[in-house]
Order: sequence, then C-alpha cells, then structure tokens
Amino acid sequence: MYSLAARPVYLDYQATTPVDPRVFDVMRPYFEHHFGNPHSINHAYGWEAYEAMQLARGQVADFIGADDDEIYFTSGATESCNLAIRGVTKATGTKRRNKLVTVETEHSAVLNTILDLGLEGFEVTVIPVDSDGLVNLQDLEYVLDDRTILCSVMAANNEIGVTQPMRDIAALCRANGVLFHTDATQAAGRIYINVDTWGVDLLSLSAHKMYGPKGIGALFVRNGVSINPILTGGGQEKDLRSGTVPVSLVVGFGAACKIALDEWYDDSVRMSRLTLRLKKELQLLFPNLTLFGHSDERVPGSLSIGVSGVPAQQVIEIVSGRLAISTGSACFSERTEPSRTLLALGIKPEIANSGFRISLGRYTTDEEIDVAINVFSEITTGLRAV
Repeated sequence: MYSLAARPVYLDYQATTPVDPRVFDVMRPYFEHHFGNPHSINHAYGWEAYEAMQLARGQVADFIGADDDEIYFTSGATESCNLAIRGVTKATGTKRRNKLVTVETEHSAVLNTILDLGLEGFEVTVIPVDSDGLVNLQDLEYVLDDRTILCSVMAANNEIGVTQPMRDIAALCRANGVLFHTDATQAAGRIYINVDTWGVDLLSLSAHKMYGPKGIGALFVRNGVSINPILTGGGQEKDLRSGTVPVSLVVGFGAACKIALDEWYDDSVRMSRLTLRLKKELQLLFPNLTLFGHSDERVPGSLSIGVSGVPAQQVIEIVSGRLAISTGSACFSERTEPSRTLLALGIKPEIANSGFRISLGRYTTDEEIDVAINVFSEITTGLRAV
C-alpha cells in the first residue's frame, strides 16, 4: 500500500501543480467567513463576494493583457474550450460558413469537441504537424478560407511542451476573417502571454496548472466576438456562462495569476536551467535517449523523452517509488497504447511507446534533480538489458 511517509519527488507539473501557499492563504477566508453568493445583490455578504470576484477577474485579465470585461469564469480549461468552440459555432455558424480547423496534436478538450461538431454537420479539417511538433504554416494557410468559422491551435502542447508560432497563425486567421482560439493552459506561468501580442480572439486557461485550485478556469473572449452560451440557467457571467461563481476558487485563481505575472520570468529561467541539467545527465546515462518535440520551441520545464527499446510504462513503474513522472497526458495516463501526440509527429509506434514526460515546476529544487539523476543512474543497467 502506498505510504504518505515516503513521497516520491514530484516531476509531473504538466499534469497539475500544488496550490501556492500564498494562494491558499488568500482563499481560506472565502471558505470560512466571506462565503456570500456574488450574485446576491441585497446584502453585504453578496456585495463583498462580488467585489472579490471582480478583483480576481481583473487579476486574470492583467495576466494575459486583456480587459476585465473580456474574462468569463468557467469550471476549467475543458469547459472553456467547449464554450469557445461550441459558443462561436452557435453564434456564427451557417450552411455557408461551417468549417472548423484544428491540429492533430491538440488536447482532447479541443480535438474531440471539434470532431463531435463534425458529427453534427460541421466541416472539420485537422492539419498535421511536422516531426518537431510544429504546425506547418503553409498547410494552415491552404485550409483557411471564407467558409472557416474558427481555428484552434494550442499555445503549448500538454505532452511534449512544444510552443506554436502564435502571431503567424493569428495573421493567417485574420487574413481570412477566421476567429483564432488557443488553449493556453500549459503555457500559463511558463512563458509570456499577451492576447494582443499573440493576436488571439479567444483563449482558455485553467487555474490548477498554474498553482491555483482545481475546478476553476477562464475564457477570454475579445470584445466584439459573437459567442452564445452552451449552458442554460441563471445567466451569470453576463449571460454567457450560467452557474453560481465559486468565489473561493475565483479568488485563488486571481491570486495565482498575479503571482505568475510577477514571477513567471524568474520561474522560467530556473526551470530552464534545471531542465537542461537533467537532460544532459540523462543523455550521458542513456546514449539512446530520444527527445520528442522541437529542442528550442518549447515551454521551460518540459521534457518528453524515451529510451529506445524500453516501454515507458516499465520506466515509470521502476521509478514510481521515488519519482512521480508520467507517460504523457494525465487525461489518458491509464492507457498503455502509444501517445496520439507522438504518433502525430511521425514516430513509429514502437518508439512512441517509449515516450514519457518529466515536467518541472515552481517548487522543483536542485536537490530533487539530484535525486532524479541518481534514480535513473541506478536503473541504467537494468533498462539497457531490456
């Protein structure tokens, strides 16, 4: 049985992050004392909850360079992506303009949503990526036309950490009158995000990937973009997203965004240094180590690697008592087949089957990297013998 007394070093920050103690401190009063409904307009409990919600909304907006009234709270990135894609198609889709474009390596929250709309009669185009995981801009330019409603490309991949050329994609979308949505969940807190610099029309975020609480996210909708609700109810969030806004979670999300805005650069520099150190040591230990995805165009702290001939699941099982790493997306970590993302890079199934993800974060230390190097050093002989 698993014992909490001897916890492994956590190196799975792309799956989720711990709540920053500073975030938790801000949240706690809204569980205990300031528990009002922000939509209750007749008394002080509701007023103080509403003020806290609006402060948090501004903090999320500041984090991505948006206006406060362009931020809508949701339950997380999956809902945000669904709201962006389904909401836009409900608002602007016609028999003439009914095409949706995305990328083969998208998170399932986007890809499956678009494929589902394909079953409802929308035209769906899924473009490939190159061997580094980058979108081929010529392929994208070829498929964008005046029938296209929306293009969705994630800012940073959840498995391999590869970042896409957001400004170039946005320029192609604008040239064709196409709305551009991005899932920025994995980019948040690791690279600079600015909706105007990137040129996006809609952007999805999730608090638990940036040291905030689980169960809260946000959708940025640029002013002027037509979008309809996908949930019916009380009409909260300016009639776009019904449901009582959970103030404690929203306050935590806002605090996490404020910290990330102040500290993302220092965090990224430290994560880059530690990641480079770990990668170099692993390459010395395993000459047959493969790095999946572009070597430079990637978020700090992300390593998608594999040892040739060694199934990833075997590596993870061997190190699991001392290191917490994963085979890829946390959404599908229980599956044993090769990663869909790695296969999309043109990697053979037997090589893709070796792929596992190591992801560092704000609290990763040099001492923890020492532990990781020692663990892999100890199992080198055994893995080579497979």
